[in-house]
Amino acid sequence: MVNVNDIKNGMTIEVDGNIYTILEFQHVKPGKGAAFVKMKLKNLRTGAIYEQTFNSSTKVAKALIEKKTMQYLYKDRKSVV
Repeated sequence: MVNVNDIKNGMTIEVDGNIYTILEFQHVKPGKGAAFVKMKLKNLRTGAIYEQTFNSSTKVAKALIEKKTMQYLYKDRKSVV
């Protein structure tokens, strides 16, 4: 779990069962009331972009994503090799 104050652009997090990449964030400290963090998130499954706000004391799960470079060889009837 990562506190939302410790996030960075490009990090991947899991919120409500979906995996998101953080495109940008802004830590807001209003003159009255508690501080919060506004984030622009990209859903990795659908590609949709969302804006969401989190309380500054909220913790989110960090998603570990493994990226591999692969080469497309050929397409079989049922699979891709």
